[in-house]
Amino acid sequence: MGKRHDAIGIKQAIRFEWMQKAANLVLAGLDVKAIRLELDEYLSDRMGSGVRGDRSAVARSFAVSLLMRIWVTPDPVLHHLHTGLLDYIARGNGQEMLIHWAMISAAYPFWFNVARQTGRVLALQEQITLKQIKSRIVEEYGDRQTVTRNVQFVVRSFAYWGALNESVAVGCYEKATPVKVVNDDLAILLIESALHALPEAKAEIRLLLNNPALFPFQIPTMNGDFISQRNAHVDVIRYGLDEEILKLKDQ
Repeated sequence: MGKRHDAIGIKQAIRFEWMQKAANLVLAGLDVKAIRLELDEYLSDRMGSGVRGDRSAVARSFAVSLLMRIWVTPDPVLHHLHTGLLDYIARGNGQEMLIHWAMISAAYPFWFNVARQTGRVLALQEQITLKQIKSRIVEEYGDRQTVTRNVQFVVRSFAYWGALNESVAVGCYEKATPVKVVNDDLAILLIESALHALPEAKAEIRLLLNNPALFPFQIPTMNGDFISQRNAHVDVIRYGLDEEILKLKDQ
């Protein structure tokens, strides 16, 4: 596991519009320093809850650093994914939630893992509690206060993004209607992001297409050849009669 997979990192709820802002600043051609300053000013009075008011310098710095690591200065291994996803934002064809979900999942696999546990429970029942998600993540990351607190931030972000609907009961959520992915190449970038989120950078294709971490989306059915032919960074390995594994090249 690399540093991305070890890190928890998400120390506050992340608003969808913050992600849009960061990506648009990159597309505008600003340099890294200018983007950091713009984000710092933008977040000076924006809370994770959506309320406007003065934020502490520490809280603002955490948010800016997180956005920078996702959209501005991501891990070099994410270069192809980053470029491809930015291109879709530039085209203005919609499906922005998928684009941001893919990039934050790859940059912060903790997000992906919280989503995976959330999706697993929602596949079995209509509602999920924050307590259920926390208990599952603690089994994976250990029983630390940082873990449980950051799970709460991620789940709140899911709700703010529209991936979950808040229930009448406090700390209880319901699955929102999945977003249908209408573009095959964008769906493949989402699959690539899932591979980046996995420490081993590979998985059976059927497990990727139905990965519970992608619960907010309805992904089209496709085979390994189709994916590898349309994405030069993903390779397909066949075994058995008709099983296929997808893996990132040079991983």
